[in-house]
Amino acid sequence: MGRRSLLVVGLGFALVFAGPAAGDEIDEQKAAVDARIAALQAEIAASKEQEGVLTSQLSAVVSELVAAQGAVDEAQSSLGLLEAELATQQDRLEQLTALLETQTRRVERLQLEYERVVAVLEARVRAIYVEEPPDMLSFLVSAASFDDLIDNLEFLSRIGRQDQSIARQVETAKQRAAAERRATAGTRRLTAATVSVIASRTDEARLVRDRLAANRDALTAARKLKASALASSRESREEYLHEVDALAAESAALAAAIQASQTGAGSTGTGAPSAAGLIWPVDGVVVSGFGMRWGRMHEGIDIAVSYGTPIRAAASGTVIHAGWLGGYGNLVVLDHGNGLATAYAHASAILVGVGQQVSQGETVSLVGSTGNSSGPHLHFEVRVNGLAADPLLYL
Repeated sequence: MGRRSLLVVGLGFALVFAGPAAGDEIDEQKAAVDARIAALQAEIAASKEQEGVLTSQLSAVVSELVAAQGAVDEAQSSLGLLEAELATQQDRLEQLTALLETQTRRVERLQLEYERVVAVLEARVRAIYVEEPPDMLSFLVSAASFDDLIDNLEFLSRIGRQDQSIARQVETAKQRAAAERRATAGTRRLTAATVSVIASRTDEARLVRDRLAANRDALTAARKLKASALASSRESREEYLHEVDALAAESAALAAAIQASQTGAGSTGTGAPSAAGLIWPVDGVVVSGFGMRWGRMHEGIDIAVSYGTPIRAAASGTVIHAGWLGGYGNLVVLDHGNGLATAYAHASAILVGVGQQVSQGETVSLVGSTGNSSGPHLHFEVRVNGLAADPLLYL
């Protein structure tokens, strides 16, 4: 129970065990408690409405959050596959790059070796040209190319089978290495293109994942805020309910005190109106009747009229309260005898004083919106032996 509830309970017990108070003081206390109860009822109703809205919003946010988390998980899975494929292709590209560099160096070495062998062959040809007889010189001059020289067995026997074998091996090795290098270069180009495509797709997938994750995080924050607001609203409502319950107990104690006061003053009776009955204090539409409202008791009727409308005494009587009283705002209470009293709340101005005798129909105050009021109207109560009764039964 909140601190306010403890306070009102304490006031209730104090009233029960205190000695009889003056009639106007008891009426004031009773009206103050009832006004507070009415204000709390409005707060409880607003809290319930807010809880309903927050609960609906929280449910919607949770549903969106579940869907958002599923989208993030799916995007993360796709991103993981792409990142794994990208890593594999990048490793392959690095291996191909290393292989291509090795093959390039090998081709360069073979090219140098081939040039060296050819240089040896050319040196031998020059030597033959200088040293061999004219018939050999004629053959050499008539040869169309080095291949003709190499194919001629007689010439090969002169330059040596060893030089022939070296030249062919070097040429073959060079051609094979060049072919392998070209194949590797082609494969590397394809792999590099694949890596570029996968990298682009991975970047796009990462952006999608990050965007979905940001949306999920926003929904998570919204869910926390809604849950916190809902918990706060429920806590406030529970505090209001405890306070209303405490005030209701105090109201009952005040009603008993009013009854005791009227008994001692010789003002008890059946509470029946005079033969002429009560008249309407103002002419207007009843916008809120007597009875349960928002789970609590509304101990009067609200009549909608314009600001400044004169408020008439429903019957002749004595003013027992004229002044401010909590949620009632400016309040006038009339004692009509026989245990019957009427109350006129939320006035903009009070035109009578305590102890004054007023006649039926006499203006006692002007309509306003003081105290716990959302607009100009008259809150009118009928009290029988201190207990609230439906005013419509007396008008």
